Amino acid sequence: MPESQPGLQPVSPPDFTTLAQTIKAWGAELGFADVRITDIDLAHTEAGLQAWLDAGHHGEMDYMASHGMKRARPAELVPGTVRVITARMDYLPREGAADWRATERLRQQDPQAAVVSIYARGRDYHKVLRNRLQQLAERIRAATGDYGYRVFTDSAPVMELPLAQKAGLGWRGKHTLLLSREAGSTFFIGEILVDLPLPVDAPTGAHCGACQACMVECPTGAILGPGRLDARRCISYLTIELKGSIPEEFRPLIGNRIYGCDDCQLACPWNKFAQRTAVPDFDERNGLGKAGLVALFGWDEDEFNRRMEGSPIRRIGHERWLRNLAVGLGNAADQVKGEAAIVAALQSRADYPSALVREHVAWALARHGIV
Repeated sequence: MPESQPGLQPVSPPDFTTLAQTIKAWGAELGFADVRITDIDLAHTEAGLQAWLDAGHHGEMDYMASHGMKRARPAELVPGTVRVITARMDYLPREGAADWRATERLRQQDPQAAVVSIYARGRDYHKVLRNRLQQLAERIRAATGDYGYRVFTDSAPVMELPLAQKAGLGWRGKHTLLLSREAGSTFFIGEILVDLPLPVDAPTGAHCGACQACMVECPTGAILGPGRLDARRCISYLTIELKGSIPEEFRPLIGNRIYGCDDCQLACPWNKFAQRTAVPDFDERNGLGKAGLVALFGWDEDEFNRRMEGSPIRRIGHERWLRNLAVGLGNAADQVKGEAAIVAALQSRADYPSALVREHVAWALARHGIV
């Protein structure tokens, strides 16, 4: 990275107040909607994290437990860390219906529509945020000289949401997602762990009040109470994190959601303030906001890999993609039982090499009355 860049003014290292203000301005230039700074004391989160793990609510996400309490101790992950720069990037596509929540609900009611969570319709957020946070970190280096840092976004044992909450990016909603009064919950967060003693920002208060819309709306009852999520019941977990067979008790509840679930966000009143993204990376690709179950089920592995290049969806692989779609096609029987195109699509995979796919296809065919 060149030392001289437009807009970069050297900042005296001892002037950390000015540096913090400059970092936030650079963050805005890089497409971040908000940038805040916090200290690294997360001791108050450790008991809750341990209780959640002890209850087994993390399911097969073994990585949640594998690092012990290091997740709540940033200085153990990156020695020398004293502050965390945490940043928000909105992901609602730049183009779309003004009443996007109503549009999404209508698609959920269409038995032949394939519903992909909004955040996954564009480029993989891990790559987008990491790249831009790295650029921010390098701008800091150009202004201050060498310093210790590491960039993360949902990629290491870091308690991102508690850090973001402590920094004032928002508060934890009853669904456990971060909420902002200015942007609802349709955003990603990432962070830079640094050894610079920057001034910290104040947290914001919680503003959910008595509202329980997200808890009521959850199709599988995964939100056990305010701030208590059993991931094993969550559709996002079942369609993304779970590697094996989806429990039959949950299959009918998944409906036509084939990757992730936005229901708690669609129900949340704060998402009337959701912001459109400032970057093109999260614009819809491959027509995933309008795709049909039958068409996507017809993709072979090569087409899946080609179309999903650069997408977070590619990580689940073609096998689980077909598993999820088979469930959606089976659930279409609630409204269009025995529909010829759906039955033909399922029968085309009835002898598929993967036992996982065959199992879910057989279940789906049985829903259509074909054994």
